[in-house]
Formats: sequence, C-alpha cells, structure tokens
Amino acid sequence: MHVTVDQDRCCSSGQCVLTAPTVFDQSDEDGLVVLLQDRPAPELAAKLRTAAALCPGGAITLAEVAR
Repeated sequence: MHVTVDQDRCCSSGQCVLTAPTVFDQSDEDGLVVLLQDRPAPELAAKLRTAAALCPGGAITLAEVAR
C-alpha cells in the first residue's frame, strides 16, 4: 500500500498518529501530519484504512500497490 498525505488538508487532530504511530507523526511546530513511511508493511493495511477513515480533514490517501 502506498500512503500520501496532504498537509494543506490536515487539521492536526492526531487520529492518524494514535492509530498508526509507526507510519504517522505530528510536527512539533504546527501539529501537522508527518509521514514516516510511504510504503508501510502490508500487515498495517487495516490500521491505515482506519487512520484514513478517521481523518477529519481527509488528508490521507491510500493506494493499493501490486507486489
């Protein structure tokens, strides 16, 4: 799975960090999402889908990647 984030849409709620802390972090300066891994392990797919669904700004985009 390929993950992208749109910092312009991020509202700093932190739901992504709570859901998938190995993939997302928040900037200390402004609280915006920081992407730590753009192609995380396949076993994180369910957590990534949850993080994207919980994001109130719709800042997280997921794309399936053929392996």
